[in-house]
Amino acid sequence: MATPPPRWITDTAPGHSEWYIDRFRTMASAGDDLAGEARLLDAMVPRRSRILDAGCGPGRLGAHLHAAGHEVVGVDVDPKLIAAAEQDHPGPTWLVGDLAELDLADPHGPARTATGEQAPALDEKFDAIVCAGNVMVFVAPDTEARVLRRLAAHLKDDAPLVVGFHTDRHLTLDAFDAAADQAGLRLDLRLATWDLRPWTPESDWAVSILRRT
Repeated sequence: MATPPPRWITDTAPGHSEWYIDRFRTMASAGDDLAGEARLLDAMVPRRSRILDAGCGPGRLGAHLHAAGHEVVGVDVDPKLIAAAEQDHPGPTWLVGDLAELDLADPHGPARTATGEQAPALDEKFDAIVCAGNVMVFVAPDTEARVLRRLAAHLKDDAPLVVGFHTDRHLTLDAFDAAADQAGLRLDLRLATWDLRPWTPESDWAVSILRRT
């Protein structure tokens, strides 16, 4: 069986991960608001919910949800970003993993800790999954349905999967909706922003709330 393409298709030139980490550390020290997506998720779920931050980067979103009292697991393909999340935001479970291959319940699955050790099996499904920060724009071409299918497999019944991305990139909303349908997901609600502005055909950003069909 052919090895699936890696999740990220961005230029990972030397220093890119470090630049990204420093960018958000600088924004945090300046007092910038880095928790808008997390506030929406927090409003959607009960206290002490179990939330998966898919494509978590250096952990800004998952850290806010953890501080709000939720049990958070963050997964990103870049071990440098996961190491930064562990350093800056202790508390959540931070794991290295490809979303296209995600199977957190498999004790022999591909997810790893930042130090490369096998991740512990996480059998319990999630009350919500958030996939923010243009993650879906940066998955390998033609893996969108596969990624969404793997995320959907980790949801509890009727739990939301919330996905946000710029629609002026290569991934169109029509292509995203087709991938969601292939993954067995239906669209509950679409917004133009994380602060609940209504979506219109002129919107250049989409926040889609999906549930399993």
